[in-house]
Amino acid sequence: MKLPRLSLYLLGQLIAPTALFTFLLTAVIWLSQALRLLDLVINRGQSAPTFLYLTFLVLPSLMVIILPIAFFAGTLFALNRLNGDSELVVMSAAGYSRAQLSVPVLIAAAIVMALTYLCGLYLMPAGQRMLNDKVFDIRADIGAALLNEGEFNTPALGLTVFIRSLDSDGSIHGVLVHDSRDPKHPITYLAESGQLAQTPSGARLIMVDGTVEASSANGGQLSVLKFQRYVFDLDQFASPTRAAERQTSERYLDELFWPNPKLPRKVRNAYIAEGHNRLSQPLYCLSFAMIALAAILRGKRARGANAMRLTMAIAAAVAIRIAGYGVQGIAVRDPALCILFYLIPLLGALFGLMSLNGIDPLAYFRKPAPTEAMP
Repeated sequence: MKLPRLSLYLLGQLIAPTALFTFLLTAVIWLSQALRLLDLVINRGQSAPTFLYLTFLVLPSLMVIILPIAFFAGTLFALNRLNGDSELVVMSAAGYSRAQLSVPVLIAAAIVMALTYLCGLYLMPAGQRMLNDKVFDIRADIGAALLNEGEFNTPALGLTVFIRSLDSDGSIHGVLVHDSRDPKHPITYLAESGQLAQTPSGARLIMVDGTVEASSANGGQLSVLKFQRYVFDLDQFASPTRAAERQTSERYLDELFWPNPKLPRKVRNAYIAEGHNRLSQPLYCLSFAMIALAAILRGKRARGANAMRLTMAIAAAVAIRIAGYGVQGIAVRDPALCILFYLIPLLGALFGLMSLNGIDPLAYFRKPAPTEAMP
């Protein structure tokens, strides 16, 4: 069915601010994640394209959280602006009902829900797997962290390497390697030239025409040994092997709901809770849509009353979302409480729908006022 022109107009008014808030929130949170990866990229001598690739893989996990929040902010902003410009009043006078006004809002909510499901169920685990695999490869490639000429590089704890110059063919000149894993017996290697080689056994630094200076007795004695060719094993400083089990964020939905039965019960419960959490997160778009509609379309248009409704709508949305985050911990202890993942956003949508229709959802929880008996 073709949407009326007013519905298409409202849909466009909703999508634009939602996209803007998504971009702003993503930029702020992405910056904090990028700083963590920037330290790894710089210390390991990686390039700028590698840094951009790593930060791009972080985006799906951010979008799962950001998209519903950006949708609520964009919807509330767009409807409040239309209400302030009296466009909603004109639409209502032209016969455009609240139900018709709700249609483009729910369509926008459905679009954001679909994008959230796409990110949460597929893009996030795929991106996290690629990210962790790439980070592991970077940390394991200790040789790449050494190719910074004229700098003292510390690619691993207890290892300092200095290279005076690096030729285009990969030859290095002026090599200094300081091994201080044992503070009482540090060893220093000096060489005129060398070569960094990747062998089937791992990374090796081949040094030519140099000396090995080893101290003992807390620096009281120094022994010097000359060599023509010395092979230094760099793999001894490499990162530990890759973990056999994938992290929770790296698992797809089937791996979360049907984990390995040999895993501890608490780990399996955490996987199941994460699966329900991913399925329920997009449902908050329905809650936020109903809350935003109720805040704008119900009540007086006075400035003070409108500000109060906006404040209450934001407080309700924050309370619902925080409650959803709180379920994660208790669901791990008791999997039967996973139903709360779905009840919280659906109850939020129901309360918003009741408020939109002029029904106070809190009235059912208030005690009735006492009535005086007739004489």
